[in-house]
Amino acid sequence: MAGHSSKKVIFAALIGNFLIFISKLVAALYTSSSAMFSEAIHSIVDCGNQVLLLYGIKKAHKKADKDHPFGYGKELYFWSFCVAMLIFAVGAGVSLYEGIHKIMEPAEIRSIQINYIVLGVAICFEAYPWKMAYDEFNRRRGDRGFVEAVRESKDPSLFAILFEDTAAMLGLFAALIGLFIGDYFGIPEADGVASVVIGLVLATTAVALAIETKGLLIGEAADPIIVKSIQEMFENHDAVDNVNEVLTMHFGPDFRNDLPAGQVEHIITLSEREIKEKHPKIKRVFIEAQSLNGHLINAQLE
Repeated sequence: MAGHSSKKVIFAALIGNFLIFISKLVAALYTSSSAMFSEAIHSIVDCGNQVLLLYGIKKAHKKADKDHPFGYGKELYFWSFCVAMLIFAVGAGVSLYEGIHKIMEPAEIRSIQINYIVLGVAICFEAYPWKMAYDEFNRRRGDRGFVEAVRESKDPSLFAILFEDTAAMLGLFAALIGLFIGDYFGIPEADGVASVVIGLVLATTAVALAIETKGLLIGEAADPIIVKSIQEMFENHDAVDNVNEVLTMHFGPDFRNDLPAGQVEHIITLSEREIKEKHPKIKRVFIEAQSLNGHLINAQLE
């Protein structure tokens, strides 16, 4: 399941985002800034996202049972997908609506210095959890490129926080630039434009996160290196003539790579044929050749 380091990153982001939300909301209500209000919505949505991720991690740790023989690892993938939908529907939706409204009906921002102070403090607060998420992601990706590491990552709780924190930093700078342009050049519509930019950043983040978690949710194969090693293991076995196919699927971010030893017996082929003849609707049969004692030992390790 998701490691302790992922939880630490999420907790840091949750505490930081809640403190930032309070300061942004107070500033937005006092100064009537559309960009600041969008940023407040962004922060509270991020808080909700982090709560969902923590809940997903907890549920994913449940042990396998009769109803879910392969465990509950995909719970985290489901809640990560919900996070993407929440960012898109609430964060991006509210920011775009508020921005377009303020462009059409611009309003003068009062005490803009308060917004500058709040945004500066927010950038400082946001930088720390972003750095934590980035460092942890870099530690796990190794020599792989950034995009490659995201696509191959099986722990959405980590790259979801990295995506969120990156979007938060971009949103803060967009709000800061929009407020400055509006104040310095006397263009009140710039505040609304900044809110629209924040909405587009959130929408892009949500789509990217949804794409990555969708693959994990519907089922992704294991790392090609792992699949190749399994295939080579059996190809070099004295009792195996040919490896027809190696089928793998991730059921959680971190899984045990226990590869139980077994022999390909003629009875497996007969049993598979018998099952398919008795139940024509069954297209795939997976039979693990393993002793009862070995099965019980592995079950205790799960």
